[in-house]
Amino acid sequence: MKYSFLIIGLAIGLFACQEAPKSEAIEESALPTTHDDWSKNATIYEVNVRQYSPEGTLNAVAEDLPRIKEMGIDILWLMPIYPIGELNRKGGSGSYYSIQDYKAVNPEFGTMEDFEALVKKAHDLDMKVILDWVANHSSFDNVWVADYKNYYNLDSLGNLQMPEGTDWSDVADLDYDNTELRTAMIDALQFWVRETGIDGYRCDVAGFVPTDFWEAARDSLEAIKPDIFMLAEWEDPAHHEKAFDMSYGWEFLHVINGVAKGEKELSAFDEYMAKQDTLFPKEAYRMYFTTNHDENSWNGTVMERYGVEGHKTFAVLAYTFSGMPLLYSGQEAGMDSALEFFEKDTINWGDYELQEFYTKLLKLNQSNEALWNGEYGGDFERLTTNADDKIYAYKRQKGDDAVVVILNFSDKAVDVNFDKLPEMEMMSLFDEVEYTSLSEGVELAPFTYHVFHTP
Repeated sequence: MKYSFLIIGLAIGLFACQEAPKSEAIEESALPTTHDDWSKNATIYEVNVRQYSPEGTLNAVAEDLPRIKEMGIDILWLMPIYPIGELNRKGGSGSYYSIQDYKAVNPEFGTMEDFEALVKKAHDLDMKVILDWVANHSSFDNVWVADYKNYYNLDSLGNLQMPEGTDWSDVADLDYDNTELRTAMIDALQFWVRETGIDGYRCDVAGFVPTDFWEAARDSLEAIKPDIFMLAEWEDPAHHEKAFDMSYGWEFLHVINGVAKGEKELSAFDEYMAKQDTLFPKEAYRMYFTTNHDENSWNGTVMERYGVEGHKTFAVLAYTFSGMPLLYSGQEAGMDSALEFFEKDTINWGDYELQEFYTKLLKLNQSNEALWNGEYGGDFERLTTNADDKIYAYKRQKGDDAVVVILNFSDKAVDVNFDKLPEMEMMSLFDEVEYTSLSEGVELAPFTYHVFHTP
């Protein structure tokens, strides 16, 4: 998304798509999008270019790619890199999501040559690059407006207007009943794949745009790059039939926020999993996270939402529960500030205090098949303990690979015993201690965790 979640009364918006699964679960006859082999254990990192460095440039991001790769990242998602509209601009720097030209680089970030060099360096490091794409709307002074005003939904006086039901006063709504607009938008999508070699797109408010457009767009992109990767900022099972590889786990984020506030019991995690299993095909990739640019800027930092003691416990859950883990710029630095959205606000990297923590989790996702994405991952089993009101424990297993996660979501220390746990040789991810059995139980301090995995 873009701005604040006041948006759309949230109704047509993001979390409304949590209701979108009022659409029936995908029928067995539907053919979900197939994934290329490289993505089966991929992880993803969101790059906020403006705030990433004092320079706020693509070149500064490129310099940091080896460090990002070493953390265990496979996919770089860059927030929009295009020129930002001047007309009706919000704040001094404007919103990334108010796009003035779909085929150019924001000169504040650098040049097209800089971007091409970043893509090449990422590819040399065996990473993929996806761009944020805003198909639903553009800036009011987009290069299309002068000659192609018919691309837009106009009001009764023939004027551009912001998307209905939103407070996005700096963007003009595009008209997908117009086939010429569809053709132009697909041409722009093809441009970046063909000219710069990017590997796909993260598609902003994907549910605001007709699904048949996304399906046509994917077909056109696959003609250029067969292993294209598409991520929907939405939560609709139908998107996985033909258009998208992965969708947001927005509802999961709302569940964990509710647990953190004390508004939901730990059983909400089980209810969520049961719902997802019903709605989404096993082949669908889901993206899980504790923060991103929207959540950080508008709803608070992970420290504010989960507590200084508890934020790592929720991160362990998000990175081992199901799906592909997302790391947002600055999380590995223990960022405890809500970054400005419309102004320059550089991340304070410090000594990267949480880099080792996230690296361990990300690399476990890459190496242990139990945590792989979609159908490639292992089965989920809730483990019953003597303290299920405080402890959430589960096992994921595929073949000989297994991961056992034990999370204490309370402010009390707990001696955890399991009703049933198979004997298996496991290692502690964070303690690097070998356990031949967990059957005698483990002790967990308040708001802490254990992650055990097969060697």
